[in-house]
Amino acid sequence: MKILLLFLSPLWIFAAVHYAKIEPFESIMMKSAVSGLVLNVDLSAEGTMVHDKRIVYIDDALDKVNLESSKKNMTLLHQMHDINTDIAKSLESTVERQEGYYNRINKLATASKTQKDAAFSAFSSAKTQYLGIKEKIVNLEKQILDIHYKIAQLEDTIAKKSLVLHDKYLYKMMVQKGDFVAPGSVLVQVMDMHKAKLVFFLEPEELKNLEAKSVYLDGEKTAYKIDKVWKVADEKFISSYRAEIYIDAPKDTFSKLLKVEIK
Repeated sequence: MKILLLFLSPLWIFAAVHYAKIEPFESIMMKSAVSGLVLNVDLSAEGTMVHDKRIVYIDDALDKVNLESSKKNMTLLHQMHDINTDIAKSLESTVERQEGYYNRINKLATASKTQKDAAFSAFSSAKTQYLGIKEKIVNLEKQILDIHYKIAQLEDTIAKKSLVLHDKYLYKMMVQKGDFVAPGSVLVQVMDMHKAKLVFFLEPEELKNLEAKSVYLDGEKTAYKIDKVWKVADEKFISSYRAEIYIDAPKDTFSKLLKVEIK
């Protein structure tokens, strides 16, 4: 009898039976990237597939006011930049004329020192004015860059205060109207139900030659293969290794229990 048991033992390991639920391919806890008061949540969408619909709305009124003000400020800065650019062009011509006049009079032996000093002073004053306007233009360009960044930040913040789902299953709403959320607060739990997966645990002996083995579901051979096997034993099932098989999404409901055999 002992000899017979030893002979059958490897066969039993080879044909080990596992049971796994059909789970959504991915489950995600979506968190807030911003802070604010929750103004509205679409509770009716819970438990449904959501297509391009806002389900959580966080107060963005002040952000929109700030954005509008920043855009007007941007327009004014551009106008100031254009005006000062025109002034700079005019002053540049003045500087060139004053410099030419000074160079001519400075070479004249008949010109007095007072005339030469006055010509140099006029040239120096025009150049100082010109450089002052050029510096102002540089400062305006820096302000435009800063306000451009601020506008981008505000637009990003406003976008993040409306949580819109695209072809995702809303499993659970984690916030309510009137809640105040901070960055990192969980808003909803969503699932990708376009595909499914089976999660089960293999014994070390079952890991041998997995590529050559077939997957049987509820006793029927399939074309599926084991898609992923963890190389570190599971924390809970300390002598087993987590494995996943990715399958087509069921036509009816998830969570059905399937018998899985790898042989």
